[in-house]
Amino acid sequence: MSEAAADRIRVAVVDDHEMFRAGVIATLRDSFDIVGQAADVPGSVAMIAQTKPQVVLLDVHVPGGEGGGGAEILTKSRAYSPATVFLALSVSDAPQDVGSVIRAGAQGYVTKTITGADLISSIKQVHEGYAVFSPKLAGFVLSAFQGVPAAGADGAAPVHDEELDRLSAREQEVMRLIARGYTYKEVAVELFISIKTVETHVSSVLRKLQLSNRTEPTRWAADRRIV
Repeated sequence: MSEAAADRIRVAVVDDHEMFRAGVIATLRDSFDIVGQAADVPGSVAMIAQTKPQVVLLDVHVPGGEGGGGAEILTKSRAYSPATVFLALSVSDAPQDVGSVIRAGAQGYVTKTITGADLISSIKQVHEGYAVFSPKLAGFVLSAFQGVPAAGADGAAPVHDEELDRLSAREQEVMRLIARGYTYKEVAVELFISIKTVETHVSSVLRKLQLSNRTEPTRWAADRRIV
């Protein structure tokens, strides 16, 4: 095996539709090492535990188990393969479906209308630690997280947040965009700064909030709904 092949990302595909699963695997085979596939909850958990893929493409509606679908697979697999990241790939763009897998820990969510090239790019991005969402989902993706609304039901002002106050205005801007699913490159373009500056701001946020990786700031921002 060549060094390039050895370095390829190890990917597994979970979907209960055999023809679709086969099509996805055919699309990805030249770019990634496909290490496993499964069609139901128990089979997916077992496959992930055995193969420990770096990225799992995960359908939301998967039969079997306790009826929790993709979210149940993600939750049950975490103990067996904690380093695996999950990218939801679903025909559904319903907020409740997005919410179920994002709350369970998925790194991103794209719909099945995605092109092959964009799917390959999305897999690479989540493997690198970025949050990835289809453009149609970015506007409401924060509703997928469990968090306190920005204002109370009676319209009262939001609760004072000491952690949020630790961040500069620019750091809050960066986190706002990351919570919406922007990549570092897209944040840089939006704010007219370099990617290196974006990375510096994220590192500063990690330090100030005592977070350990690039996934946690996304959740932190989403929990506070800083949109």
